Amino acid sequence: MDAGSRLEQAYQSEKPRLLARMRAAGRSLEEAEDLVHDVYAETLARLPLVDGIRNLPAWINSLFTRRLIDAWRHEKVRREAGETDVAQETLREIIRGAGLDPHEAYVRECLVDALDDALRVLPAEQRRVLEAQVFGGKTFREIAAASGESIDTLTARKRYALRSLSRALRHWIDR
Repeated sequence: MDAGSRLEQAYQSEKPRLLARMRAAGRSLEEAEDLVHDVYAETLARLPLVDGIRNLPAWINSLFTRRLIDAWRHEKVRREAGETDVAQETLREIIRGAGLDPHEAYVRECLVDALDDALRVLPAEQRRVLEAQVFGGKTFREIAAASGESIDTLTARKRYALRSLSRALRHWIDR
């Protein structure tokens, strides 16, 4: 049997056992697979030497053990140096909390565009009431005094404007 097929056979037979050993050592499946693949890549790089190895699975297991010990040593050094391993999800939470999430920025930009489009298609009377209240900070009483219209008319216009905006944004969300 040639070296390549011996290595392939050893990979097929030993991979589940090595993965289980890594998982039992408290490693994630991704870390375990990475280490197993590293060991087999290193063995593949030494393919000419494989012919001289009698018990290839035992040799691979020995190499795997050394790699596992190296990983623990590196982890210990990092811990002693105060370095922490921050999970990917934790990083995403930090980014979201700081308002730096590019996906949210894109969604927010699209929402602002949709809102702007919805505001532009409102009838002028409804838009004026909404803009005066939301952007101008004016009360219905102040708007009524400036426009000469009743407060009831202004509240009805605002209510119709909000319904129209709600429908437009619901349509945007459904898209």
